[in-house]
Amino acid sequence: MADEDAPHANGNGHEENGHVPEIELIIKASTIDGRRKGACLFCQEYFMDLYLLAELKTISLKVTTVDMQKPPPDFRSNFDANPPPILIDNGMAVLENEKIERHIMKNVPGGYNLFVQDKEVATLIENLYSKLKLMLLKKDDVSINSLLSHLRKINLHLEKKNTRFLTGDTMCCFDCELMPRLQHIRVAGKYFMDFQMPTDLRYLWRYMLHMYQLDAFTQSCPADQDIVNHYKQQQNVKMKKHEELETPTFTTSIPVELDLQQDE
Repeated sequence: MADEDAPHANGNGHEENGHVPEIELIIKASTIDGRRKGACLFCQEYFMDLYLLAELKTISLKVTTVDMQKPPPDFRSNFDANPPPILIDNGMAVLENEKIERHIMKNVPGGYNLFVQDKEVATLIENLYSKLKLMLLKKDDVSINSLLSHLRKINLHLEKKNTRFLTGDTMCCFDCELMPRLQHIRVAGKYFMDFQMPTDLRYLWRYMLHMYQLDAFTQSCPADQDIVNHYKQQQNVKMKKHEELETPTFTTSIPVELDLQQDE
């Protein structure tokens, strides 16, 4: 297992006003090098949630990667067959995604504020990822148009809301859920199908620009190569030798023809 650097998130566990609890998040490592961050959507989602709380100094965050292709003996003995993400709080391991989410909301200092209630947004971002997977499987116009239609609905919501994030001008759990999925759509869609989000989705691009400027996203984001390899494995496509030697790249720019400065 390897510790991931989390600038601004790792502290000494104490602040002037008293003890700050240390939360450890175990995430899947890269399937390419077995050490850096892997392309697990849930791992990145909870990494972002906890990073935001660490920035607010309500917790001290430690992130550990584990190579699930060769898990170390202590991982197997402690967690059996349970895959990451795994949250450890005061020696207690929290397994399963729904339980981790509930634990952050109810037991982690500041977590309650991240989990806003908004049925409209919850419905809006639901099933987006399944449409990406269907598009990569079918590779036909129907699945492409279904994904595009969903992205246009999100763009329309952002236009009407006219805020930096999905529910307002501060991030919440829905942003930590949506943005990793948008990144997978962008990177995997481009690689496998030359799919690109249309530039007329101006408010969606503005949203992504805001996210690309935040440490919570950039520090938790897997490399492009890891996102691509995630889907290669699903399609039983073997990784080529040279891919292990590639310098990791991160797509965090927006199309040059989009001038969003006037929208700031």
